[in-house]
Amino acid sequence: MSTTLYTAPGAAGWVVHWLLIELDVPHELRLLDFAKKEQKSPEYLRLNPAGVVPTLVVAGQPMTEAAAIVMQLADTHPAASLAPALATTERARYYQWMLFCANTLQPAFRAWWYPSEPAGEANIDAVKASARTRIEAGFERVDAHLAANGPYLLGEHISTADFMFTMLMRWSRGMPKPATDWPQLAAFVARMKARPSFRTLYEREGLTEWV
Repeated sequence: MSTTLYTAPGAAGWVVHWLLIELDVPHELRLLDFAKKEQKSPEYLRLNPAGVVPTLVVAGQPMTEAAAIVMQLADTHPAASLAPALATTERARYYQWMLFCANTLQPAFRAWWYPSEPAGEANIDAVKASARTRIEAGFERVDAHLAANGPYLLGEHISTADFMFTMLMRWSRGMPKPATDWPQLAAFVARMKARPSFRTLYEREGLTEWV
């Protein structure tokens, strides 16, 4: 079964790429050049009409949305135990954290990086201030959760949600108060970075910062 990932270095497909490596899934990596707007090319838009990354094509069928893709990868590779069993309390908590990442933090980061989108050029400062408040509140929440329930989001067992949250932590690296300023988050991400798949991910995407 052929598998191809379309992404860009450090973009939202980063977590999908990491999971493919972690799960040892054979795949072809196609890094798009955003400077050349390759994500807006007619060929790519046929796979992902939104013109964003990631897109994972499995056996000719494209799938989009990073959170959905990594949840599917966890479910289709159950031996890795990266998602709790269906219809359990742990599974409900897993959904909660995945959607917290995708619905609460990720849109706030979108507003931080592209502040003119929500309200125009005249409101950039206000949009960024609001985004920063939401991001920092999210980090505060997770830091307290890990202090009481860690070392991972679901307790003792690592899950796909931890990989997703690590990507969002990385996106804060240039912010006035990055995620690593919170003690529990700093310890958490040190554990995630220690995974061999993390080093492989950085090598394949040609990344050098935040290591």
